[in-house]
Amino acid sequence: MRPTAQMPNQRDSPEPFTAIASPVRRQILDLLSDGDRPVNHIASHFEMSRPAISQHLQILLVAGLVAQQRQGRENYYRLVPERLAPVRDWIRHYERFWDDHLGRLKKLLDERKSR
Repeated sequence: MRPTAQMPNQRDSPEPFTAIASPVRRQILDLLSDGDRPVNHIASHFEMSRPAISQHLQILLVAGLVAQQRQGRENYYRLVPERLAPVRDWIRHYERFWDDHLGRLKKLLDERKSR
């Protein structure tokens, strides 16, 4: 699926962090991680109106996290995972933090166990 002309310029897009702040938008991204989906299929997973889902999809679209393509009468959305790179990089920093702290805890527990 090719992105449409509506795909925003990255300079003008909100940060991915802002777009994924909503649990609904994170759930939409989870759905799209399994493949392209039409808006009606996405909306069927939520107890909210289709226009409300369309608003969430618009935020994801403007952030560049999803791309949209019209096929017949339906709009299909697909995940653009590379736009989540800043989130991945931020989380990676904290993974190192926890790996270090858990490593020290393991060492401490091993020392106590060997006493």
